[in-house]
Amino acid sequence: MKQQHKKYFQLTAEGRSLWSRRDKLRLPLDYRRILGTVDFDGHREVIGANLARFPAQRVDEWLAEFEALNLIEPAELPEEKTLPELAEEKSAPPIEEEDREALPPEASYADMSLTRAGVYVNEWRVANRLPTTKSPAETTVLVVEDDPDQLALAMLRLTMARYPVKTATGVQELFRSLDEALPDAILLDVMLPDGNGFDALSAIRRHPRYAHLPVVMVTAETAPQSVSLGLELGCEGYITKPYGVNTLEYVLRYVLKQEVVSNGAASSAAYAARTSDSRLSFSPRS
Repeated sequence: MKQQHKKYFQLTAEGRSLWSRRDKLRLPLDYRRILGTVDFDGHREVIGANLARFPAQRVDEWLAEFEALNLIEPAELPEEKTLPELAEEKSAPPIEEEDREALPPEASYADMSLTRAGVYVNEWRVANRLPTTKSPAETTVLVVEDDPDQLALAMLRLTMARYPVKTATGVQELFRSLDEALPDAILLDVMLPDGNGFDALSAIRRHPRYAHLPVVMVTAETAPQSVSLGLELGCEGYITKPYGVNTLEYVLRYVLKQEVVSNGAASSAAYAARTSDSRLSFSPRS
């Protein structure tokens, strides 16, 4: 059976025994990454989403290696949980200490960036994402926002950039919208009337149908701890309010690796935001 056809993994008895003794045995980092991720959720898509900072081929190689070592094995797909059920669990993916140590400096760096531009992009996730082949006019963005003024502003900025927009005013409406049709990206507020955007993000990352869906947090939450939480839960970008005129457009293009073609040439604006240190340059906030 080819690796890509295996939809669900579980720890073997040997793997579970090894994982239960991980603190005493001082397992290598790769062992803790794979065993911990499979123990958390064995769906292949969820495993890939939780390890999105690594190329998909490398993740497949790890899974094949650990299967050969009889530490994990393919298993029958369990009954699929709904997004509301996953949100209720409020579970965060496992992050090993060595990986987590990379986050606090990044959060501090994000704090400097947020002070200036209000934007941070999760390079870990974006680096290995395949570029979209869709134009902005073919790219549907789902905006989840309960404030009417903020919602109208986001819709204006996106439609001016030629993105079709769908809206939801709360977590449950977001989940219903995803059940009906899959958008190309989500702009997700944190403080919503019927739930928390971070819990919604966690649920999306744990559902095999939506695990790789690009999610950008758009929020008034500016604390570095909030940025770190969004990164750990798997958002592709983090934008704070108020934001600049072209911020939503540029972040979407950056996250989706989307070229915009005009008169036969790719617009330099699509990549004008790229810098070597992950920070972006945008027009002043409005």
